[in-house]
Amino acid sequence: MKASIALLPGDGIGPEVTDAAATVLCAVAAAAGHQFHFSEGAIGGCAIDAFGSALPDSTRDACLAADAVLLGAVGGPKWSDPKASVRPEQGLLQLRSAMGVYANLRPVRVHPRAAEFSPVKADRLAGVDLMFVRELTGGSYFGKRQRDADSASDQCRYTVIEIERVLRRGFELARSRRGHLTSIDKANVLETSRLWRETAIRIANEYPDVCLEHQLVDSMAMLLISRPSAYDVLVTENLFGDILTDEAAVLAGSLGLLPSASLGDGKRGLYEPIHGSAPDIAGKQWANPLGSILSAALMLRHSLGLEAEAAAIESAVSTVLDRCELTRDLGGDASTSQITDEVLEALRDAHFDSRQAAA
Repeated sequence: MKASIALLPGDGIGPEVTDAAATVLCAVAAAAGHQFHFSEGAIGGCAIDAFGSALPDSTRDACLAADAVLLGAVGGPKWSDPKASVRPEQGLLQLRSAMGVYANLRPVRVHPRAAEFSPVKADRLAGVDLMFVRELTGGSYFGKRQRDADSASDQCRYTVIEIERVLRRGFELARSRRGHLTSIDKANVLETSRLWRETAIRIANEYPDVCLEHQLVDSMAMLLISRPSAYDVLVTENLFGDILTDEAAVLAGSLGLLPSASLGDGKRGLYEPIHGSAPDIAGKQWANPLGSILSAALMLRHSLGLEAEAAAIESAVSTVLDRCELTRDLGGDASTSQITDEVLEALRDAHFDSRQAAA
C-alpha cells in the first residue's frame, strides 16, 4: 500500500511524541511492504510565531491532500493570553472543520500495570473497555459568540443532521463491540439536548441489535468513576465530550496512554494523543509516546484499512506496558526514545500479510 501522511508536530512535547509515532509507522511499513510518504506542517503556537496564523494555508492544503493526518499537541503559556486575537487552539478547530471530521473516537482501556496509577479503586477498573464518540464540529465551540462590558454569550446550536451522523457512527461501533450505546445529554434543561435525545431514540430504531441507554451528563460524570465497566460506547455533544473524556483518562492511569481518532464521512482522519503540549517537560525526553503511537495504530485501522498492522502496534504497546521500564507519568524513568525503542523491539516478531502491500 502507498499512503501519504501529514505530520503536524505542533508545540511542546508534540514534536517528540509525533517523531516516535512516525518512527513506529516507518518500521511497520518496512516490515509489511508498504510505502508511507510523510509531509510536515506547522500548526498551533509555532505556526503563529512563523506565519501569524494558527493554521497556515499550506498546512491546511497538505492535510486535505493527505490520506491521514497525525498531530502532536498545540498551545502553551507563551500563547495563553485569553485576549489574544490568534490562539493555538484555533488552528485545531479550523483544521477539524476544514477536514469535516465530526466524530472524535477516544478508546479507554485499562492496562493492569497502569491501573495502579489511577486514583480509582482497582476493583472498579477491572474489565473497563470504553469507546467515547464525541461530536466535534458543532455545539458551543462553533456557535456565535458575543461579548460586551457586562456580559458574554456562547451559542450552542445543533442540527438534526449533525446529531444523526455522530449517533450513527456510535451505533455502528456498538454493533461491532458489545451492543450497548449510552447517549449522554442534559435533556432535563437544554433544548439542544432534547433534540439530541429525540434523535437518538429515532435512530435507535435502525439498530434493533443495540441497546440504547440515556444518561444526563452530570450523573454520567459520577457513574464514569463509580462503575465504568458497565459502559461500552458513549456518544455525546462537543463540550460534554471534551470534559468527560478527560475525566475518563483518570481510569487509564495517565493521559499519556490515550489516543484519539477524528473521522468524517470518508476515510481521511485526524489522529492525535489526547494529552496537551506539556511545555514544562518539552525537550527533556520525559514525554510518554504511547498515546501518539496508539493514535498511529488507529490511523492504520480507520484511514488505511490495515487492521493487522494496527493490532500489531497495539499488541506491542501492551507488551511494553507488561514488561518494560515506564515513563515518569507511570512511575518510571524511561525516556521517550527508550519507550519507542521498546515498542520497535516488540514489533519485530509481528507478521503481516504481504498481499496487503499491493493494495
